[in-house]
Amino acid sequence: MFRLSLILPLGLFATVVLADEGLKLAPPDSTEFQSLFNGTDLSGWDGDPRLWSVKDGIIHGETTPENAAKGNTFLICQKGDFGDFELHLSFRCNATNNSGVQYRSTHLENASNDWVVKGYQHEIRNEEDFPNVSSFIYDEKGKRGRICMVAEKAVWNPDGKKVLDDSLIDQAGFKQLMKVDDWNDVIIIAKGNRIQHYLNGKLVLDFTDNAPELALLKGVIALQLHAGKPMWTEFKDIKIREIK
Repeated sequence: MFRLSLILPLGLFATVVLADEGLKLAPPDSTEFQSLFNGTDLSGWDGDPRLWSVKDGIIHGETTPENAAKGNTFLICQKGDFGDFELHLSFRCNATNNSGVQYRSTHLENASNDWVVKGYQHEIRNEEDFPNVSSFIYDEKGKRGRICMVAEKAVWNPDGKKVLDDSLIDQAGFKQLMKVDDWNDVIIIAKGNRIQHYLNGKLVLDFTDNAPELALLKGVIALQLHAGKPMWTEFKDIKIREIK
């Protein structure tokens, strides 16, 4: 919690204690981050060279009728597996399809293409109407589908999912928060079996994975181009701080 000092009439002084939890805002930035993208080229990343490039200091992924994705395909960070971390990035995309940020994921072999991963996905969409919006958790190549939706504080126990609260943000609030056709800032915090997603500084999802056989604790980070309709997606300012 933090303290707010107030000067009252007649020179009186008061201190009001406010709880951080009630604000539901992103944690302050830190100097402990390492950059995952150099802003110049795709050094340290691996993906389909037909589909991924760097333009004006931005990672640009695009599918076209001539260069279609053979199944969902990913640009995979080659800087190792990450377990407990705070990941920051900015994204924008068009609305004809969707994208995602994979974390604690596994690079699969003998898949539909050479760049397929399985694991937690932070959904990326250029939409503002629930439920098909950015920031929910999807189980890419898994069996749980949409694991935790925007606005939810939820747990997944061995016997299934339980929503503890669904009031982190409402539809009207999300429309004000989400910047359609523009850059949006994402923070993903993964610590132990708890995951939090922030969008443009606000906590929009809080998930605890209590399913021992399904919970993921470590893996690669990757960026998605979705199969299907031609699309583009862009990312910048990708940095991570490992939590010890």
